[in-house]
This record gives sequence, structure tokens and C-alpha cells, in this order.
Amino acid sequence: MTAHPLPVVLFGAFDRHNFGDMLFAHVAASLLADRSVRFAGLAARDLRAQGGHRVEALRPWHERAVDLLHAGGEILACDAWEAAVMLQSPEHAQRLIASRQHDRFGWAQRVLGTRERAPYVVSKHELPSAVRVLFNAVGGVALDVRDAALRDEVLAKLARADDISVRDFHTQALLAKFGINARLAPDCAVLVADLCGDTIRAHANETALMQLRDAAPSGYLAVQFSADFADDATLARIAAQLDLAADAHRLAVVLFRAGAAPWHDDLACLERTAARMRAPHVHVFRSLNIWDICALIAHSRGYIGSSLHGRIVAIAHALPRINLLRDEDFARPCKQIAFAQTWEDANAPIAVRVNEIADGIDAAMSVEPECLTHTAERLVTLCRAGFQTTASHLR
Repeated sequence: MTAHPLPVVLFGAFDRHNFGDMLFAHVAASLLADRSVRFAGLAARDLRAQGGHRVEALRPWHERAVDLLHAGGEILACDAWEAAVMLQSPEHAQRLIASRQHDRFGWAQRVLGTRERAPYVVSKHELPSAVRVLFNAVGGVALDVRDAALRDEVLAKLARADDISVRDFHTQALLAKFGINARLAPDCAVLVADLCGDTIRAHANETALMQLRDAAPSGYLAVQFSADFADDATLARIAAQLDLAADAHRLAVVLFRAGAAPWHDDLACLERTAARMRAPHVHVFRSLNIWDICALIAHSRGYIGSSLHGRIVAIAHALPRINLLRDEDFARPCKQIAFAQTWEDANAPIAVRVNEIADGIDAAMSVEPECLTHTAERLVTLCRAGFQTTASHLR
């Protein structure tokens, strides 16, 4: 008689509103359709109204035998204070950041109910009920520049794992330097068009998206950027660059958010940018439902923004894309560049600074459609194979 398989707890940062984390929870669950799957984070949250999941706190699973799968994301370099702040309301988070409290780790311990420095990285030592602990296409490009205590904790946890795959070669090389072997696998959000196409098409046909598409008969650029770009001078430069691109390509501009958690995107930044623009068709898209966001990107003529998963959804739909980054992101490893260098064609446009937006959009729009399609199809194949290898450890 075959033993009943254990429940799989998908664990990750989908306990807050972040576009990518919420997406790959769906994708991983779809790929594990033959298993009983639960969703866990550091805190209990219900994000179903935004297209996410009802997420349980991980601690109640300490008493039940489970397999635990880290579903993805840039979790290896996320410390407890950052994790705890991102679980707060934006207003509370701003007060915490401004307070410059001295005992950040102590506060985070109290909020999260754990002494772990890297709380989104779980080991069998921390969760003894876990029969297998797996890491699927995770990232940690900044792990080597974090404090030694955090790095050592992460490495010790990874050393106990049953299987590890990472989503970029920078993270892979960094871990190898410390004796941790990890396979390469694309972020599983590259499968969003392949697995979730019906849902995305349904949302594209809802009233808000239909009205937006009707208002831009020649098409539109899907534009997003984080609150890091919020100062007035930067927003003025972004607006001017987007005006140039909109005029050159005869496109409308639609500004949207790819995440509402602290340190993600801010609606006021988008509205201030739109108010500075002179292009005739500029829209601010307010929905935070992840399937609305996917539909917005899928029906665009191309994406530019700071979000890695904005880029990945554009990849999945074989669309032009380019990331908008700050100067310091070019001086040290960042997840957007690391991912593109690992998985996209060597000559693919990757990222630009604010003053290069118009030229960057020109470069992205000049890539041959056949090349975009080939990349999308290749990553679907590689991602399915990589996830199958991960899932084989669950059986």
C-alpha cells in the first residue's frame, strides 16, 4: 500500500503585497497539483482580494509532518528587520524607518516571534516537523555584503537543505564560494503565461482593462517604478523621458504598481509623474490585483520599470522589456541584472538609468519578435525541467 504523501507547505514572502512573490505561489501550486498544498509566510494574511492566497503563519506547522518548499524570491539576503517592516502598513513602516531605532533586531524578533536573522530561510533545525526542506529558484545576490551573522545563518540553513536551486549565476557562484552547491533554475514566474493564461485573459476582458485598451488604440507602454525614485527632480526627469518615448513610438503610457508593501511602489509617485507629463494619453492604473497587473503587461507594447517580475511577466508574454535602475544598482550586483544576464540573450537590453529611459525603450522595442518568442519558450522548458527536479525530492 502506497503511503499518503505529506502536505507541501509553500513558504515565502507572499504574506505581503508583492507582485512576484504572489505570482510564483500560484505557479508552484499549479505545478504541484497532485499534492495537498498550503501557503505559509511569517504572518497570517488574506490576500485573495488582490489575487493572492490566504496565507498561514509558519509556526502552527511545527507539530505536523510536512515537506517545506521555499517557492522562490530574493529571500537569502532578507534580514529580520526588513521582513518585519514589510509586513507593516505603509504608514507604520515609514514611522519605523524614520525613527532609526537602535535595537532593530530585537524589535523584529518580537514582531515575528522568532530569533532567526533570516526568517524567510527555514531549516529542519528550526522546523523539526519538516521531513524535506527544499529551495526553488531563490535569489541572494547581496548575501556577500550583508553582515556576517546573517550570512553564516543562511549558509548553515542551506547546508541542511535537501535540494537547492537558485535563479541566477551570481547567487550560484556566491554560494559555491562557501561550499554550497546549487542548481540553476529560472524563477517560476516565467510560467505565468503558460499556466495562468486563461485567468489573465479573463482579467484583460474586464471593464477597467477594456476601457484602458480602447483609450490607447495604438497601444501603450506599461510603466512601473518603486518609491526609490520619489524625489521631485527624479520624477520630472522620468516624466520628460516617458514623453519622448511616447511621442517616438506613438504610444500611450500606463503607470502601475507592482507591489504595495513597504519599500515597493507608491501610488502618489505615479500620480505626480503623470501630472508632469505632456503626452496626450497618460493613465494611472490603480488596481493591485495581480491578475489585472499581468493582463496590463500582457496587452502592452512593452514594459519598463524597476520590478524584476514586471520584466519576467513581459518575458513570459514575449514582449519588449527593460529595467529602470538607480545608479548604485549598476555598481553592485542587483537581482534584475543578475537574472537577465543568466537567462536572456547576450545582446538583450537589460537596464537603464533615469536619463536613459527613452533610449532604453528604443533599444527594447528594436529586438526582433522572433527572439522574444524564442526566449519565452526556452525559459518555459528550462523552468519546467528545473521544477520537476525539485519536486522529485518530494516523492
